[in-house]
Amino acid sequence: MNSFKSVGFGIARSSLILAVSMFSTVSFAQVTAPGFVSKPMQVSPITGVEDKEAAFINVSMEPGASSPRHTHPGDCYGAVLEGTVELFVEGKESKRFDAGQAWHNPRGPVHYFKNVGNTPARLVNTLIVDKGKPRTVVEK
Repeated sequence: MNSFKSVGFGIARSSLILAVSMFSTVSFAQVTAPGFVSKPMQVSPITGVEDKEAAFINVSMEPGASSPRHTHPGDCYGAVLEGTVELFVEGKESKRFDAGQAWHNPRGPVHYFKNVGNTPARLVNTLIVDKGKPRTVVEK
């Protein structure tokens, strides 16, 4: 009977170690600013592309809140689920996006978002970025 308990404990411990090691290799760093929250929902490899990964990011912003100025080591595809935001990209005119609208932001340019509406805004961003690099680099 004790041998079954030992085996069961060993399996449970091995499963826990495996789960921790699997999830600790994925970076779930969050970018925050007052009234702005960015949380990864899923990070996945891209089939057939060894040096890239896709990250799905849930963003919420209070009225008047902005993301930090930042860049990504890859392309960003985003959509507004609720509210109205304005996208500011260095060297370009800002663009306004309402719920149901989407954009593509290429690798490199410094950019940020601001909630220009009177209600909270929710966005979903999909990043196709270089594997092993920070997904978001906050600029000063």
